[in-house]
Amino acid sequence: MATDTYDFAFAIGGEAGQGIATPGNTMARIFVRRGLHLVAYNAFQSIIRGGHIFLTVRVSDDMIHTHGDKLDLLLCLNQDTMDRHLHLMGPGTAVIYNSDKITPGDAQTGVQLCGLPIGELTNTTRTGLNQNTVALGAMMHLIGMDIDVLEQSLAQQFQRKGEAVVNENVNVARAGYEHAKASFTPFPAPVATGPKPLAIWSGNDALAMGGAVAGVKFYAAYPMSPSTGVLHWMANNARNLGIMVRQVEDEIAVANMVIGAAHTGVRAMCATSGGGFALMTEAIGAAGMMEIPAVFIDVQRAGPSTGVPTKTEQGDLWQALGASAGDFQRFIVAPLHTLDAFNVMSELFNLVDQVQCPGIVLSDLLISEGNYSVDPDYLNLHPAINRGELITSPNGKDDAPYHRYANTESGVSPRAVPGVEGHVHVVATDEHDEDSRLLSDEFTNPHIRRMMVEKRARKFEGIIDQIAPPELQGPADADVTLIGWGSVYMPIFDALKLLEAKGIKVNFLPIRWIVPFHAEQVMAVLNAAKKVIIVENTQSGQFARFLRSETGFSANGHIRKYDGEPFMPHHIVDGVVDLMEKENESYIPYQEVVV
Repeated sequence: MATDTYDFAFAIGGEAGQGIATPGNTMARIFVRRGLHLVAYNAFQSIIRGGHIFLTVRVSDDMIHTHGDKLDLLLCLNQDTMDRHLHLMGPGTAVIYNSDKITPGDAQTGVQLCGLPIGELTNTTRTGLNQNTVALGAMMHLIGMDIDVLEQSLAQQFQRKGEAVVNENVNVARAGYEHAKASFTPFPAPVATGPKPLAIWSGNDALAMGGAVAGVKFYAAYPMSPSTGVLHWMANNARNLGIMVRQVEDEIAVANMVIGAAHTGVRAMCATSGGGFALMTEAIGAAGMMEIPAVFIDVQRAGPSTGVPTKTEQGDLWQALGASAGDFQRFIVAPLHTLDAFNVMSELFNLVDQVQCPGIVLSDLLISEGNYSVDPDYLNLHPAINRGELITSPNGKDDAPYHRYANTESGVSPRAVPGVEGHVHVVATDEHDEDSRLLSDEFTNPHIRRMMVEKRARKFEGIIDQIAPPELQGPADADVTLIGWGSVYMPIFDALKLLEAKGIKVNFLPIRWIVPFHAEQVMAVLNAAKKVIIVENTQSGQFARFLRSETGFSANGHIRKYDGEPFMPHHIVDGVVDLMEKENESYIPYQEVVV
């Protein structure tokens, strides 16, 4: 543990049904209320009971974006966790376990084994979930925090269940604390305190909240991991915020309902994962033809097909690029972290309203189901709203005919919501003329078809000037420039310090906007770089192919990961070091490494 920065990580392991989330959430709240930055990542399987769950929580008084590379404390709720993870614990670490049921194996020298006689400490045969609370009490001693802090948290957590439940949990927590105080040595550095309390949220919370402050009034979804958290947040807050929320029978119906709602003039969105997004793509093309602004969130998971529902990947990039048939305009944005996910929703809704086209958000499980601290002061709860050329009332020019798809210089046609007097028009998925008459066998004109395609294309001319380009992070004279998109920002952010400690100067160009793409600005950075390495969570290198298709640029190296688990900082560090060594040994200009 560094002397100048408080950086502590613990993990809780067990099986589904052992209540792992409860102690993790309890400790997370305690840490963020002390003003510490926090990241929590839960590695779990797609089953209701059994299997293996491993929740990792990292806290620091410095900004962090990942659950990190090390563990200081391990809480084992079953023998399987002890057998799987004891080898991760090194000198100066501690392992808490129920000594009535769990037997530790061979631990490294310097690992403190903290066995808790749960039956004796709880004085009851109902030891299943009580062991979690006892362990929390022991943990409070080990990290140098007073038991009163935990008791207050438990009282708030269980107050709805009555005084008897509160007292039971407080008593067993204190029993664990007193046993640990008499038996175990605490960590040298007690828990630090930040400048002010922070909040905690998931990426799905951030996406939902971002949509709400952007003015969303209609949300539809069919539950699909790992996007379901957006639906939960919307459903929980819909009544207070005046949002209509519908859980629909399938993703096809979801997409069409969202487009229908958006057609009436309200801001509408939905969220799904890769398989559900595949079903939505025909409707997304319909929104492009009808020029209706709506937002579709794809929280990526490991595919194809059902794939691994509870694991992360970045494999939907080309699906978003090719969503639906034909040429049409769309926005595609990949938030870098949770605060960015919140902010991007207002930005995207303003853009799709101005241009009148669909927008796609590419999140993933790492962002959406991870839990992160956030400073509430950073949240702009009243962003600027730009609805574009939206007609909601008669303009007084009854003699002027209304052409829904008028061939304007900008390509953007004034959009009237249904029911506005004097603004009758047809909205259909067929090609049409300016007056919304459909091109059919009786009315076919190739010149009109060409005019309408070009009109829609003009909407994107100059739009990139309204979007901030990516900014290079790190020293300008770096030996290596890393480039990646979306959530890889987080492990790379934490890896930069580790690489610097190894004497390797590295900077990073995080890509947030996929469409439109800042090709000119990106190439200015990459052409000036000494060595460029792409980092992405795919096997086939989807972003590498996209970058080459947009710019013709080929990187010097490629770090890929596709085992379902996210990058950790050491993966980036090891990949960079490995690629540099390979190049020095073989003088091959391009190398790949899988981590």
